[in-house]
Amino acid sequence: MKLNASLQARLAFFVRVVGKETRHLQDTDGRLFSEISCAEDLIGIDDNPLLSERLEAFVGRFGRLQDSLADKFLPALLDAYAEPRAAALENLDRAEKLGWVDSADDWIEARRRRNLMVHEYIEDRVILFDALMAGHRFVPTLIQTSSRFSAQAGRLIDAEGAARGTHG
Repeated sequence: MKLNASLQARLAFFVRVVGKETRHLQDTDGRLFSEISCAEDLIGIDDNPLLSERLEAFVGRFGRLQDSLADKFLPALLDAYAEPRAAALENLDRAEKLGWVDSADDWIEARRRRNLMVHEYIEDRVILFDALMAGHRFVPTLIQTSSRFSAQAGRLIDAEGAARGTHG
């Protein structure tokens, strides 16, 4: 498969960016969920700047990686494989059919839960905790998807380099 230089560079960029985003999310996930294990752990969050910052970092990094994968990297991969591109939900369905994501429905649910997490005005700590835990449970899926997308991009970039007689 022939990739133009622009698409090849875009894929390489996404491999680097989602790699960093994945590592940052993993770090934040580990720190945040070593501190919270129930909704009661969030009761004093307004008076605990460190926990509040960790929660904010988790939500931001979770959302950023989710967006990078579904809204940016996936469309670039679909372009590279000459697959049809559509709205995000249809792209996720296509990625599921291609074996790049396990479940488009899980992605949709994770997006819904993320939307609950980002609303800081939620005063019901149980709702916030439930949304955070759903996000925490989805982190391995994000990591796996990041790895799968990067592997797909890497195969294309390596194949292109081999065709040109160069290495990656």
